[in-house]
Amino acid sequence: MMLLSSPAMAFTRDDGDDPGSGLSVGETIGLYVVVPLVSFAIIAALAALPYGSKAKKN
Repeated sequence: MMLLSSPAMAFTRDDGDDPGSGLSVGETIGLYVVVPLVSFAIIAALAALPYGSKAKKN
């Protein structure tokens, strides 16, 4: 016997569901590309800071 699955009901709103407005392309790129890259650069700079300030000894 083959079992059929029910649809995901993606178009049916739940009780109390109040979605906000969508993001624009610029906001999406800023949120998911620019913010992580800037965060990575800041963390990398802070992690490298103790190593870059020492002078080399001969």
